[in-house]
Amino acid sequence: MEKTRFVHTTTNGNIRWGVVEDDMVYRLNGTPLDAWTRGEAIGHLEELALLAPATPTKIVCVGRNYPAHAAEHEAEVPTEPLLFFKPPSSVIGPGASIVLTPQSEQVEHESELVVVIGRRCRNVSPQEAWNCVLGVTCGNDVTARDLQRRDDQWTRAKGFDTFCPLGPWLVTGLSEQDVANLEVTCRVNGEVRQRGNTGKMVFSPAQLIAYVSAIMTLEPGDAIMTGTPAGVSPIVAGDEVEVEVEDIGVLRNPVTW
Repeated sequence: MEKTRFVHTTTNGNIRWGVVEDDMVYRLNGTPLDAWTRGEAIGHLEELALLAPATPTKIVCVGRNYPAHAAEHEAEVPTEPLLFFKPPSSVIGPGASIVLTPQSEQVEHESELVVVIGRRCRNVSPQEAWNCVLGVTCGNDVTARDLQRRDDQWTRAKGFDTFCPLGPWLVTGLSEQDVANLEVTCRVNGEVRQRGNTGKMVFSPAQLIAYVSAIMTLEPGDAIMTGTPAGVSPIVAGDEVEVEVEDIGVLRNPVTW
């Protein structure tokens, strides 16, 4: 299946899907979830305001899915996926600002591969799970680390508005094997802070989809954030955070108050 990049963009006040070819975006007649055809050119990528390439009903996140990240927090590697949620209201797109909260004195980045669901699924096996995937994108599980340590659960630390950047686009046509060995990197102001590989995950994306779908129905557009490698660190106002997943793209967001 051919790899395709889809963007969610706004032009002249209208929100629409587009398909990217080289650096040109063309109108999508339809949506990535349905049959579609390519329409006329909308503009060059650098000219367009991009939105998050998914509108999830829920964002399911996975904690400590890279052993080195668990170790840097002196935490045990879980024997089954450790799940938590981010609310849909936390989602922003590429170029939008991560807005710090006065409730926290230590907000940190977490670079991740994100899987977007393509069809309604429940109780799927790991062998069937990838058939439920629409595509993948880059994500930043922004976290108020001091609040995470203070609270008994992570809803507040993970759930602030703007704490879930996604993008820059949705990449479809990838196999399970295609995402099994990708470098995941985070840079802050050009300095590398995180560098890991999806091959080091404790639980693969397919295993995560199967596990989650045994608990709750996954809907088209839902996002599963697959965990972050080691190297998480604080971000402050004035920073620019880049999350890069090899062969997928680079997600850039400034940090503000």
